[in-house]
Amino acid sequence: MEALLCRNLGDPTQVPDSSATSPLTIQKCHPIPQLNSPTSVRVRVKASSLNFANYLQIQGKYQEKYPLPFIPGSDFSGVVDSVGPQVSLFNVGDPVCGFVAVGSFAQFVVVDQPDLFRVPNGCDLVAAGGLPVAYGTSHVALAHRAHLSSGQVLLVLGAAGGVGIAAVQIGKVCGATVIAVARGDEKVRLLKSMGADHVVDLSTGNITESVKGFLKARKLRGVDVLYDPVGGKVTKESLKLLNWGAQILIIGFASGEVPVIPANIALVKNWTIHGLYWGSHKLHQPGVLEDSLNELLSWLAKGLITINVSHAFSLSQANLAFAAIRDRKVIGKVMIVFDDPKTVKSKL
Repeated sequence: MEALLCRNLGDPTQVPDSSATSPLTIQKCHPIPQLNSPTSVRVRVKASSLNFANYLQIQGKYQEKYPLPFIPGSDFSGVVDSVGPQVSLFNVGDPVCGFVAVGSFAQFVVVDQPDLFRVPNGCDLVAAGGLPVAYGTSHVALAHRAHLSSGQVLLVLGAAGGVGIAAVQIGKVCGATVIAVARGDEKVRLLKSMGADHVVDLSTGNITESVKGFLKARKLRGVDVLYDPVGGKVTKESLKLLNWGAQILIIGFASGEVPVIPANIALVKNWTIHGLYWGSHKLHQPGVLEDSLNELLSWLAKGLITINVSHAFSLSQANLAFAAIRDRKVIGKVMIVFDDPKTVKSKL
């Protein structure tokens, strides 16, 4: 099978080649993974989502380290190719999506039955490959940790990225007033089309002034939940907008700067700070992940959420996919597709 192999830690935006020092190489004849337990399922991959975590993994900057060589990639969609003798939930040919720690940037992946989810009829299979990690992260954060409810005000930083767009949509499904923060006209237009009540364009405006003006016009006191995958300066500014008793969801640090949240202010204002590492729920609270993804797939089938595929690349173009992540060109999800990417809609 064809697979993308990380043999050395380094810059994933380099063109994959077979040189000894290249971080990534394309293997045309990598061994097809075999079923490794009675409940394992092999999936022929249709599409795999490229997340910011994958970008960090190949550089060796992610919180979990993987022994070299490894096949990057986490969430995916595809069709069941083979099943173990004790698999009862899936049959060959079923459309599915799921997630692994690493390994989905390949034509086949093997997972255990509980880690696989049926894609509902009528849902786009490529788009479904972008759901588990980004939408799962935002759903667990907002619904299970912050218990976001109708009437609350949600502020989403980095709102045009994969987890950001997911948070905006999930916030609207929960009945919240959603304020989105992004940069550039195209991102602003998309976020408004996704239902954001107010969008701050950082290229033209100040987050504090813009949000305070919106809150005053709506006769709202402040922000109840801050969703932060960015960190850095924008986090510091956002803290000025939080209500007493607000909740802060720490999702990641796309800015490269870990923010400092003053403990004395958190004490006086009764803030709750949640760290959210979605992948660790697989070990500590697997039932939460299962319930979350099943609910998300039902929302996808009902049209309550949509997955915006910003870019689609072939495996040999993986460096271009990583460059799109690095250069903040992605609005929604960037996908590795195991068909001609030209046949994939750029926006769904």
